This record gives sequence, C-alpha cells and structure tokens, in this order.
Amino acid sequence: MTAVAAMARGGSSLAYPERFYAAASYVGFGGSPTSAAKGVASKFSNDAALLLYALYQQATVGPCNTPKPRAWNPIEHSKWTSWNGLGNMASTEAMRLFVKILEEEDPGWYSRVADFVAEPVIDVEMNRKPEVVAASDNGNGIVESKTIPTENGSLSETQDKDVVSDGLGAVSVYDQWVSPPISGTRPKSRYEHGAAVIDDKMYVFGGNHNGRYLSDLQVLNMRSWTWSRVEVQAGTGGTTIPCAGHSLIPWDGKLLSVAGHTKDLSETLQVKVFDLQTCTWSTLKTYGKPPVSRGGQSVTLVGMTLVIFGGQDANRSLLNDLHILDLETMTWDEMETVGVSPSPRSDHAAAVHADRYLLIFGGGSHATCFNDLHVLNLQTMEWSRPTQQGEIPSPRAGHAGVTLGESWFIVGGGDNKSGVSETLCLNMATLVWSVVTTVQGRVPLASEGSSLVLSSYGGEDILVSFGGYNGRYNNEVHVLKPSHKSTLQSKMMETPVPDSVSAVQNFTNARDVGSDFETGQEGKIREIVMDNNDAEPKTTKIEETNDRLLAALRAEKEELDLLLSKEKMQTLNLKQELTEAENLTTDMYKELQSVRGQLLAEQSRCFKLEVDVAELRQKLQTMETLQKELEILQRQKAASEQAALDARQRQGSGGVWGWLAGSPPNENGGA
Repeated sequence: MTAVAAMARGGSSLAYPERFYAAASYVGFGGSPTSAAKGVASKFSNDAALLLYALYQQATVGPCNTPKPRAWNPIEHSKWTSWNGLGNMASTEAMRLFVKILEEEDPGWYSRVADFVAEPVIDVEMNRKPEVVAASDNGNGIVESKTIPTENGSLSETQDKDVVSDGLGAVSVYDQWVSPPISGTRPKSRYEHGAAVIDDKMYVFGGNHNGRYLSDLQVLNMRSWTWSRVEVQAGTGGTTIPCAGHSLIPWDGKLLSVAGHTKDLSETLQVKVFDLQTCTWSTLKTYGKPPVSRGGQSVTLVGMTLVIFGGQDANRSLLNDLHILDLETMTWDEMETVGVSPSPRSDHAAAVHADRYLLIFGGGSHATCFNDLHVLNLQTMEWSRPTQQGEIPSPRAGHAGVTLGESWFIVGGGDNKSGVSETLCLNMATLVWSVVTTVQGRVPLASEGSSLVLSSYGGEDILVSFGGYNGRYNNEVHVLKPSHKSTLQSKMMETPVPDSVSAVQNFTNARDVGSDFETGQEGKIREIVMDNNDAEPKTTKIEETNDRLLAALRAEKEELDLLLSKEKMQTLNLKQELTEAENLTTDMYKELQSVRGQLLAEQSRCFKLEVDVAELRQKLQTMETLQKELEILQRQKAASEQAALDARQRQGSGGVWGWLAGSPPNENGGA
C-alpha cells in the first residue's frame, strides 16, 4: 500500500463496528464474523494485552457469565478477572475503548491494518515438529491455540494457553525446554563453570574449554535476554585465577567462588568474593583449618553456613569429607558424622530440604557412576540411605540441580558413555522421582558439566540451563517453565492408582475431571479432589494412604519426642552448669573485691613510706651540710689552738733564757 493510499484510507475513517473489527483483526483476535481466529500477537505489555482481551470479549460475547477458572493457572485467572471487572459495560463502549487503547499503544496501526497478517505464535520445541491447527474456544469464551508436536512418528496433543509476555513468545509451553531469543556476544563455550542469579541476572564464571581453564565473568540479563561481559577492575585481591569445577554461590549481594581446579596448585581450599558494586575480586579471609583444595565438590548454602562435601583433590584422590564455613564468623570446621557416609565421589549434586536435611545424589568415581541417594540430618549429623521411589534415575555424574519448594530438578549428566536426556524431579518430602521431559539426540541439555539456576519471568518460576559438554563444548541457553503438574506428579505416584484415576494425568482423555487445590500458609497444596466414576476404589486408596501417612507421622512424632527429651535433658544439664558457673563467678568476684581492698591498703602504706623516705632524704642532706660545717669549725678550732700553743711556747722560752742571761725582758722583747 502506498503512502497516499494509506492516507486516503485513514481519512475514510471506518465507522463502528467495522473499525473495531479491523482493530481486532490487526491485534490478532480475528473478531470479524468472516475472519478466522488468529491468536493475540505479542507486541503489547501484559496489562494492555489483558485489557484488550477483556474489551474484545465484552464487545463480542457480552458481560462475563462464565465461572471463575478452577484450575491453578495465573494467566487464565488474570483473563477472567480482567473480563469480569468490566461488569455490564455496553458492547459499543467496549468497542470504542478497544480502539482507543490500540491507538495509544500503536498510533500507526490503521495505516498497516490491510498489510497485517496475524499468525499464531508458538514456541519451538526441541526435536519436535509442531503443526499448527486453528484456534478453538474452550467453552469459557477464552481462545486457546493448540500445538500438536510430532514425536517418534506419533502425534501427542498438548494445549498451550495464550500468555502475553516479552521475549519468550506469546505461547507459554510448560515442562518443555525452549530456546529464548538471545542477543549480545555469547560467551565462549564451556563446561564445569559456575552460575548464580542475582536480581534477574545470571552470572557465569570460569569453566573449561578444550582443557583450558577460563577466568571471565559473563552476565545474562534475563529481562532482555542479552549477554554482556563484566569488566573486572583491579582490586586489593588482584585478578582471579582461571578455574573449573568450582561452585558459584550468591550471598549478600555478592558472588562467592568456592574451591575449583586451577593451574596454580594450592594446598587449601580458597573462597573468592566478587563485589558487584566495585566489580573487584578479593580473597575471603577465614579462620580455622580450611579443607584441602579440590574441584567437583558440592557447595550448599544453609542459612548463613556453607556446607562442602566430597570432590577430587589436586592429586586426583576422591573425597567424602564434610566441612562447613560459618559466614558470620568466617570460621572453618570439619564435621564428624555418624552412620554410613557416601562413598568418595565428585561431580555429584546436593540440595537442602527444610534447612535440616542435606541430600546427595549421584556423582562418579574414576571407574563408575552412581545413582544412589544419601541424606544427612544436619541436626544429628547422621547419614542415611533412604529407599527411592518412582522412576529411579540411571547412574550419572556431572549433572546439575536446583530446588523449587519441595521439588529438586536434575538436568543432564552422563555415565562415561552418553549424556542423560531426561529432566527429573524429586519430591524431597516423599523421595519420589518423576520425569518432567525428555530430549532426543545429542543436544546441549544432555551434557555433563552444565549449570542450572532458578529465576522468574513474567511472574512465573523458570529453570535456566547453560553450557555443558556432550562431545562438543556448548554455550546454549535453554529455559523450562515447570508446571504444578510436574511438581505434583511425584506425589501422585507415591501409591498405585487405578486406571480411571491415572487417566486424569492424560490431558487428551474425554473424562470430566475437576481439581480443587487448597493452599496453606506456606503455599503447599493440601488436597487434590478428582471427580471420576470410580470414587469407591479411590476412597479406599486414600484411606490406605492416610493410614500410612498417619503411621509415618506417629513414628516421626515419637522420634521428635525422643529428641525433645534429649534436648530437655541437655538443657537441664546446661542450666546446672550455668548455675555452677554463676556461683563460681560470684566467688571469684568476692575474692577480686578482697584483693582490690588489700591492694588499696598496700598502695596507702607505700605512699606513707615514700613520704618518710623523702623526709629522711631531706634530713640526710641537712646532716651532711652540718657535718661539713662541723669539719670546718673543727679545722678552724685546731688551727686556733695550734696558733695559741705556738705563741705560748715562744713566750715562755724567751723569758727564761733572758732571765738566766741577765737580760731584762724588755730588751728581749724589743730584740
């Protein structure tokens, strides 16, 4: 269409309802009586798209008379709420508001309406050939698009609800891996790297590429799905050493890189800290005796404590020791455990349940891989090996795991022969395994050494997988939206169910099934009510299940009572020790006060002695002066006496001889 024709058409200004139908067709609703339903295009914000949907339903169907959706689906609830909120708005008013909102969101829509062709948008599923069929009405006035993927030569029908979102497309596929549209410079392909999520950003650090350790830090913005490289600044800790087989833990808005294999061999395990504000690396200063250096270990954050288990040291010796690092005191401690510990291993997966139980799954030695499950009670530090139920996984190592509520998702791994293709889910409360989905062929998801993180997108939880090695190094990003069906499936598999009940899990059956979910304070689903014709066998199964659960709860109660008694006894002992310590402290305080009194008396006595000494010194000085004066007087006296004696002698001797000689005294005296 030329610009002149567009202007002429714009000036013609279609009247209602034709203008509304043209706008609906442009948006993708296919609102005219002669057009086919097309599905909503993903070019509006969530709020605008929901409002457009509600106005379209109000204009074409009328006020919302459909019951509120019973299934736990936030999208369908949002649609119903938006439509029901319009009340008894007139159809013509709904049409005008629809066009007005479209003009505000896309002012140039009218000039492009003739050239616009609305096409249903579907997610590309791995190793599937989707066939698109016409959109259908689900009986509630809500249009759904159907995708029929071809798998193994047969058609398995799944229904995908319309989801208005940015980046992941207009159709949300649950329990299937999809590839989001990635922009930016992709990181180098790698495996055995570390990944962590902070503020909707996935940080990827280090890894192994062609036997070379990496030290770059990459970030994927999961709002725009854009890769970028973090420019690390030189800090006090310098640049970090290239490593692989480490663990990347988000903590206090920072990234902790724990352990890992490096070319620069170190005897003890190192913890590096990356500050996202200053973009600098530093070495965490710790106290106590750190573990030996290692890689392929598991690191689990439990509250303010890091729990490190197993791995392989620099001499390729496998480990099964357990260490903790208190992030408040930064102190290492090697834990002594009871029970049978897992065999030495590396490249296993670990998770924590209810801040009390540490779960270790799989891993490998130099010759074999494991599929065993071990549980450590972090309060009693006792190992156990419970019985696994459901679809028991095959042996594997190098897999990745992440927890979501009571569900532990496991992806990838290998057994030294091939990669593992299924994505597993373990209900950590019942220890029941289930398969979420399976990929076909040598794809990045069937790799060893990939990473798996939990994030959110559009208000829903998503699993994000990156990298790995399956004969070639990968740098692909895949996303899976877990449904509540996948997290509940392991609970439903805990006991055998009759065919009529198991058929509920198949979405292609024609049976009328309703599900009521009652959510408690912690969001846990307490009850599943399923309407079917075989209620009596189901009631029996439920009663049997309840009996088993009651017995298990009683056993657990007895165990808790025993632990409580032990805790009370320990508390009583501690109180006694505390009382003794307080008494001892009181006695020591009294003794201290007595010593202080004695010290004050001694200080006073010393002061008096110092005064006496000063006076004596002064008297001594006076005595010395008097002594000197006395000596002078004595010398003077001696001199006077000597002079007087000499004078008398001279006088006496002159008078006698003169008298004898007949000389008169006057003459001798004159002579």
